[in-house]
Amino acid sequence: MEQEEYTKEEINWSYIEFIDNKDVLDLIEKKPGGIIALLDEACMFPRSTHETFSQKLYQTFKNHKRFSKPKLARSDFTVSHYAGDVTYQTELFLDKNKDYVIAEHKDLLCASTCSFVSRLFPVSNEESSKQSKFSSIGARFKQQLQALLETLSSTEPHYIRCVKPNNLLKPAIFENQNVLQQLRCGGVMEAIRISCAGYPTKRPFLEFVHRFGILSPEVLKGSTDEVAVCKKLLEKVGLEGYQIGKTKVFLRAGQMAELDARRTEVLGRSASIIQRKIRSYMAKKNFTLLRRSAIFIQSVCRGELTRCIYERTRREASCLKIQKYLRMYLARKAYKELRLSAVSIQTGMRGMTARNELRFRQQTQAAILIQSYCRGYLARSKYIELKKAALTTQCAWRGRVARLELRKMKMAARETGALQAAKNKLEKQVEELTWRLQLEKRMRADLEETKTRENTKLQTALEELQLQFKESKVTMLKEIEAAKVAAAEQQIPVVQEIPVIDHEMMDKVTAENEKLKAVVSSLETKIDETEKKYEETNKLSEERLKQAVEAESVIIKLKTNINRLEEKISDMESENKILRQQSLLTASKLLSENASPLPTKILENGYHASEVTTVNDILLQTPTKVYETPDSKPRRPPTDRHHEDVDTFLECVIKDVGFSQGKPVAAFTIYKCLLHWKSFECERTSVFDRLIQMIGSAIENQDSNNDHMAYWLSNTSTLLFLLEKSLKPAGTAGATPVRKAQPPTSLFGRMTMGFRSPSSTSLAAAAAAIEKVRQVEAKYPALLFKQQLNAYVEKIYGIIRDNLKKDLGAILALCIQAPRTSKGSVLRSGRSFGKDSQTNHWMAIIDCLNSLLSTLTENFVPPFLVQKIFTQTFSYVNVQLFNSLLLRRECCTFSNGEYVKSGLAELELWCCQAKEEYSGSAWDELKHIRQAVGFLVIHQKYRISYDEIINDLCPILSVQQLYRICTLYWDDNYNTRSVSTEVISNMRVLMTEDSNTAVSNSFLLDDNSSIPFSMDELSSSLRVKDFFDVKPATDLLQNPAFEFLHD
Repeated sequence: MEQEEYTKEEINWSYIEFIDNKDVLDLIEKKPGGIIALLDEACMFPRSTHETFSQKLYQTFKNHKRFSKPKLARSDFTVSHYAGDVTYQTELFLDKNKDYVIAEHKDLLCASTCSFVSRLFPVSNEESSKQSKFSSIGARFKQQLQALLETLSSTEPHYIRCVKPNNLLKPAIFENQNVLQQLRCGGVMEAIRISCAGYPTKRPFLEFVHRFGILSPEVLKGSTDEVAVCKKLLEKVGLEGYQIGKTKVFLRAGQMAELDARRTEVLGRSASIIQRKIRSYMAKKNFTLLRRSAIFIQSVCRGELTRCIYERTRREASCLKIQKYLRMYLARKAYKELRLSAVSIQTGMRGMTARNELRFRQQTQAAILIQSYCRGYLARSKYIELKKAALTTQCAWRGRVARLELRKMKMAARETGALQAAKNKLEKQVEELTWRLQLEKRMRADLEETKTRENTKLQTALEELQLQFKESKVTMLKEIEAAKVAAAEQQIPVVQEIPVIDHEMMDKVTAENEKLKAVVSSLETKIDETEKKYEETNKLSEERLKQAVEAESVIIKLKTNINRLEEKISDMESENKILRQQSLLTASKLLSENASPLPTKILENGYHASEVTTVNDILLQTPTKVYETPDSKPRRPPTDRHHEDVDTFLECVIKDVGFSQGKPVAAFTIYKCLLHWKSFECERTSVFDRLIQMIGSAIENQDSNNDHMAYWLSNTSTLLFLLEKSLKPAGTAGATPVRKAQPPTSLFGRMTMGFRSPSSTSLAAAAAAIEKVRQVEAKYPALLFKQQLNAYVEKIYGIIRDNLKKDLGAILALCIQAPRTSKGSVLRSGRSFGKDSQTNHWMAIIDCLNSLLSTLTENFVPPFLVQKIFTQTFSYVNVQLFNSLLLRRECCTFSNGEYVKSGLAELELWCCQAKEEYSGSAWDELKHIRQAVGFLVIHQKYRISYDEIINDLCPILSVQQLYRICTLYWDDNYNTRSVSTEVISNMRVLMTEDSNTAVSNSFLLDDNSSIPFSMDELSSSLRVKDFFDVKPATDLLQNPAFEFLHD
């Protein structure tokens, strides 16, 4: 205890070894295997003797280092105590230990009238409550010893060692060797050695300062640190060899007495000072008492004099106050009478003037109302006449201008009709090709589903037949053995009878075998047919894939042609508008020269009364496009400049422009440019199609490059989040009509529209107003771009997830079974497998997970998507390991369960290290394999009931899966049995009930490869305020056309 306290206080201390006597105490009194416990057990049996007791001791403690048997003795035993070896003879152990007293005799003696006799047999509480319990000398000795220990632990005992000076028992004779031996056996020498080497005196800091602070009071001033105060005190006193711990001061032997001596000296000096002070205090107290009594007598006399003077002055003051209040009452009464008369006169006069003023106001208000109605009628009639005249003139002029425009538009429509017809034909071809591609993909998916269903059905049927064959073979062997045993017991000659019985059994068995062989052969033929069909469908699917790829290339070419045609049409329309504007300008000049001036008053409908202003309004409403500057220098049209800006924008964005503030720069730049160009509000634009083509070309042929795919997953998901928060569908404000949705022009857009219904796109969530992001009313191209971008996010997510599954697939096949090594080298612990080169498969899985996690975090993929990737991957690991465990008998072993359990412990450690932000609920996906492996490594399975298995051990597993594991299990280490036959029969009964209720008998798990998230979940995991400090691409900031990115 002392040395433990030294190490706990962290003082400079070298450990002293001492002998511990605990093993001898456990040998004697430990339950249930101690010598006293075995002696009590032997006393409880009537037939036991000292020889049986000694034999039981020899068997129980044959390997104990403190217990030995003498060579020539039959019932003796030797215990190696601290003092030395002691040999015990067991001849009278049982008789001496029993000490049995009949209860009736004891009661009779207790009831004796003689006080001496009744005191010899006291009644204890334990004996009165447990009269039938066996009582022994050893048990009583242990109880008394326990009571003594409890008393010692509750007090502070001071031990006195009694030493026998000589064996003659005479005074004044000391045998040095005998005394020294007694001190060594009693442990006194060891205790003295430890106490001399240690620090026998120790005090807490507070107690030490409180006791010895009087030795140097100046140390306590201005210091609150107890450790520093203790050090200064000890240095001031001049002690050496002490130690300062964490909470206590440790002193050598004799140092405490020296400190106490100095303390008594200081206390003696302070006592004389206190006596001196007390004597001076008593003298001062007597003096102050006399002085106070004299002052009290003087104060009483002066008080009596002042009271007489005060009474006289009080009477004078009261007389003056009575006179004052009487005069005040008389004056107030006269004033109130005058005031009341004046107020009554004033109210009458003011009421008369107010009534006169009210009458005048009513008359003036009635006159004003009559005048306003009259003036309004006159102005209204004049306004209606002017409005009719203006409307007739405006209608006439607008009809003339509209007829001229209609004539010009008809001329332009004849020229663009051929281009529009070609565009319609190309769109029809694109629609037919996309429809064929979708139909082929759906057919391929249906064929794969039917193929997997047939394979699973055939596998389950074949396994059931194999199980039936094994069971029938086992029953046949058991019946043959039973027949042989019966024949051997009856000792009947088996020359004629046994062959008949064997022939019948053999005929039955052969018939069953032939049936099973026929069934197996039929199953093999079916499997061959399905394999042939599978190969044919694979060939067809490959051919159709080639056709689909060719069709997609054709569609891309057609799409580029359509875009070029649309651009040509838009250019022609803009040229037509410019020609119209020029014609209108010339017409307006002619009209302004010939027309008479009209009043320029603005009317109610927003147009001016003159024809010149109406023409100007029309020009302002139509977009102007001028190809020449005022200096007559040629200038590029705005459409060409816009195309060049888009080209430079795409060239910059397709590069790896990195990240800013943990957010992708490319996505933020795309969003800012589209918002500035107002592409979301355009009815027709090619920017979105070019962006989709750019993303498709960037991820094309990059399926195996996880770093590249993670970069684009981060950009596409972030851009989709910004679109979700910014776009609101057209028509939400109720002011502008919604254009009818046209079929998507790109292949990917048509695929997304075909696979996903319009209701799945959460337009209501996109219309949510957020304060920090500007809401834009989106047209159809923007909404289509959002759907296509959502499809690309799902596609890139699936590629990364499938790459990880592909990397883990080959390793998981090696992780399900423990590596075969030399005999005796079976795994002993869950941590030792990482040291062997053959068992590094689990570490390879950890490396794959770590590399992907680092790739995703370096590219700042949203943690929500990282969680979903690892959750689906762990679900895939659970499915692969669990299915392999159920399909392969060599995997259902005890040692293999330990191997897989150690690997699962590594996966759990990885989940803890990866944090919940990225791992999420991935560890919960391994629940099937965890429970199955936990069942495999349980010892003594035959003692477990069915209810314990389904409720406590394996609540997730189905009855079919549990039956499969229990029947395939075998122990390659300890040759232990599986569960009992009763549990297996209960499982069979439940399986037959499940088959009657049409529940699926399949015990294998299916892997879910669907997309496990929606756009709403992704958008809720991100925040808008994280994008405030993001900087756009630096290449575009240097371009003057992108100056808006600086804002």
